[in-house]
Amino acid sequence: MAFDGPKQKIYLAGPMSGYEDFNFPAFFKAAAFLEKIGWEVFNPAAEDLKEWGTLEKTKACATYRFCLKKDLSWICDHAEAIAFLPGWEKSKGVQAEKALAEALGLKQIYLTTEGNETL
Repeated sequence: MAFDGPKQKIYLAGPMSGYEDFNFPAFFKAAAFLEKIGWEVFNPAAEDLKEWGTLEKTKACATYRFCLKKDLSWICDHAEAIAFLPGWEKSKGVQAEKALAEALGLKQIYLTTEGNETL
C-alpha cells in the first residue's frame, strides 16, 4: 500500500499499560513498517520519549490523563487513518481512540505481530 503524492497521516494505537517497557518495541517496529510503505506516523511511544527523555522517566511521569488528552487531540487535529497493534482490544485507551476514529470516519488498519497489515 505505497502512496504517491503527500504522505497521509496515521495514528498508531496499541496497548501500553501492563506490557514490558510499555510495549514500546512493538510501537517502534510498527511505525518503521508504516513509514516504509509511505505513511507519516504519529507514534505515541516516540512522543512519550520526546516528552520525558527516557523510558524510566516516562514510566515515572506519564499520567494516563495527560497521554490520552495528547493522543486524542492529535487524532482530532491530524489523523487520516488509525493503525491498531495486536492486543488493542484489551486497552481502555485504544478503545477511546477507536471510538474517536470511528466517529471521524478514519480508515482503520489492523496490524499483525509481524508488523504487516492484515486485510
